[in-house]
Amino acid sequence: MSKEIRVPALGESVTEATIAKWFKKEGDAIKIDEPLVELETDKVTVEVPAPASGKLEKINAAPGATIAVGALLGSILEGAAGAAPSSPAAKPSAAPAPAAAPAVVEQTLSPAVRKAVVENNLNPADIPGTGKDGRITKGDVIGAMETKPAAAPAAAPAPVAVSAPVPAAPAGGEERVKMTRLRATIAKRLKDAQNTAAMLTTFNEVDMSSVMAMRNQYKDVFEKKHGTKLGFMSFFVKAVIQALRDVPAVNAEIDGEDIVYKNYYNIGVAVGTDKGLVVPVVRNADMLSFAGIEKTIAGYGKQARDGKLQIADMQGGTFTVTNGGIYGSLMSTPILNAPQSGILGMHAIKDRPIAVNGQVVIRPMMYLALSYDHRIVDGKEAVTFLVRIKDGLEDPQRALLDL
Repeated sequence: MSKEIRVPALGESVTEATIAKWFKKEGDAIKIDEPLVELETDKVTVEVPAPASGKLEKINAAPGATIAVGALLGSILEGAAGAAPSSPAAKPSAAPAPAAAPAVVEQTLSPAVRKAVVENNLNPADIPGTGKDGRITKGDVIGAMETKPAAAPAAAPAPVAVSAPVPAAPAGGEERVKMTRLRATIAKRLKDAQNTAAMLTTFNEVDMSSVMAMRNQYKDVFEKKHGTKLGFMSFFVKAVIQALRDVPAVNAEIDGEDIVYKNYYNIGVAVGTDKGLVVPVVRNADMLSFAGIEKTIAGYGKQARDGKLQIADMQGGTFTVTNGGIYGSLMSTPILNAPQSGILGMHAIKDRPIAVNGQVVIRPMMYLALSYDHRIVDGKEAVTFLVRIKDGLEDPQRALLDL
């Protein structure tokens, strides 16, 4: 009996997805709940599990195809014994036929990698994969192209004198790769934010000495008690929440001709992945302890790296914090995460000379950048917001006293 494999519900407002890759090929044995196919939406990557055990009977949607929610992906022949993975030792000693390569490529490689392999006449079996689970990446293909020996010249009807080897293609050549749905959506949302909001960025700097001293003093006992590391992000989230309470316009959004003030604090935390930036939301962050915030962020980071974030995890944010400092950024102007009215950029902590009580001292300093929608947030409010954050970080005990 055949069991259909269909595109599952992907969350609110998501109506279609793109086939990223199939983990199995037609005829392979399948176990129930085993990952079958990876789908890319405009927000997350989703793995579709097998609805039954048996044999993968048919694949109806090839990699690169865009399909709607509920569309047929393929079918499983329940209870049938599928083909076991072929063993190299069981194959005949004769050289494999060249025609086998395209079939392997079609079933195991991403569309961009498959195209590069076929166009450059490479055998994927000869390319060591450095990606997840040993999969071949674009970098692996480029490396194989650079080390591929030049083909011997074909026999000609008449002798031909060869004075020099044919030069290889330039190492810095071009590569055209279609945007993933996630990258295309990121591009569209960022440009829409610039086109819609009256964006402005205001800067300040903060002396991180007190936060660093407090963190160094308690990080070991904190981790021992709570099972998670004490990072800087919990200090920033606490400071942000207090600043949002004092300047509610930054926690609001424009809806038509109305301003919607949010009396709750769902803080989005930007997380970089190999597929693009995602912003999971720490919900009701004002109700969480330092440990609760750190555990939530750490959990989201692991899910993002593993491609396990759900669409619901990234909805409902009221304000966003992004930390370019982990990549070495000294200063930046972050773009709003629409429809939010504010986003705080954190940056690298650098020892710099500053004046304290008339004396020049060296302190660990960080630049802060608040990008905001000037249609709703005035300059005075933006500056006040940053000063509140600065005060909360330079005297972190204020958070404990709700000051």
